[in-house]
Amino acid sequence: MNHYYSIIALDIARDRAAEAARDRRAHLMTTMAADRPNIVRRGLANGLALVSRGSAAAARRLDDGRADDLQQALTAAK
Repeated sequence: MNHYYSIIALDIARDRAAEAARDRRAHLMTTMAADRPNIVRRGLANGLALVSRGSAAAARRLDDGRADDLQQALTAAK
C-alpha cells in the first residue's frame, strides 16, 4: 500500500513541476513582449513629442512677443 502512495506523491510532484514550468514560460513570454517596442506606441509617442515641441516653440514666440511689447510700452512711458 505504501508503494501506491509514493507513486501518487511522485505523480503529484511531477504535475506541480510541469505547472510551475508552464507558469514560468508564460511569465517570460509576457515580460519579453512588454520589453519589445510597439510600433503604434512608438508612433504615438513621437507624435505627442512633436506636438509638445511645437507648443513649446509657440509659447516661446509668444513670450518673446510679450517681452518686446512690454519693453516698447515701458520706453514709451518714459
